[in-house]
Amino acid sequence: MTPAAFAGPGAGAAIESFAGETMGTGWSLQAVSPPAAALHGVQAALDLVVEQMSQWEPDSDLSRFNRAMPGTWREVPAEFAHVVDVALDIARASGGAFDPGLGRIIEAWGFGSTGRTGKAPAAGKSALDRTIDFDPATRRIRRGEAAALDLSGIAKGYAVDLAAAWLLDIGVRHFLLEVGGELRGEGIRPDGQPWWVDVEMPPTSSIPPWRIALHDLSVATSGNYRRGFSVGGRHYSHSFDPATGRPIVNMVSSVTVLHRDCIRADGWATALTVLGAEAALKLADEQELAACIVAGDREYLSRAWRDMMD
Repeated sequence: MTPAAFAGPGAGAAIESFAGETMGTGWSLQAVSPPAAALHGVQAALDLVVEQMSQWEPDSDLSRFNRAMPGTWREVPAEFAHVVDVALDIARASGGAFDPGLGRIIEAWGFGSTGRTGKAPAAGKSALDRTIDFDPATRRIRRGEAAALDLSGIAKGYAVDLAAAWLLDIGVRHFLLEVGGELRGEGIRPDGQPWWVDVEMPPTSSIPPWRIALHDLSVATSGNYRRGFSVGGRHYSHSFDPATGRPIVNMVSSVTVLHRDCIRADGWATALTVLGAEAALKLADEQELAACIVAGDREYLSRAWRDMMD
């Protein structure tokens, strides 16, 4: 890359703002001197992710895969294959804390395409075969008998990356892109400042939010307070422990991860939320992840996070 690619936008450049809807949430873009096609190009990238990976769209590639016979290999588009590859990589590195094969369990609890059930399912036997296999050479995937693919813990992050890649390809070097709370900042603002964002903290926590400079960096937060339901005085989170097939009960209320790629920030935030504070901190250090874990009014910061804040 030439040195000119890293030049600032100049004090006279203007920031333009765009917004839209995707994946049941909103997206926003602040970009320095973007072309007129920026709005439509970003929306097209996000629409492609929905078309391929949404469990709410019956004709998506993911939905068709989940309806296919277990054990049947199916070829998927390149973007879909990339997300599955990263999801399985995080699954392996996290010891199964991230599990893209949890779709059936998530549906049974009312957090999928069928909607709320209004009650907690009865405890059952743990699914024996939630395996998702992937052959990168042929871009084919298959599922075990008890598996259904669910990429909701990582697809938003990838959507940010895909739209960001399109912007960079057309020469937009300086922007802040957000999809449903997952963000990626590229370059700098016209005043020479990076893109500053505040890390979302759980509403029950008294810990002040971190202010993060996103300069060629992404941030994602997984919070078990965002979605859930209560039955009989007990709250059930939308974050699931693959080991039990039930919502987590480990006191972690949120995890924020900083990473160059938003897909990995998103997926790792999901995985670390499942593990519990101490185990999540240990794994974040092993993986050299910049992570902030909140449990109650206590904050756990990984070494990489502390190094970035210095």
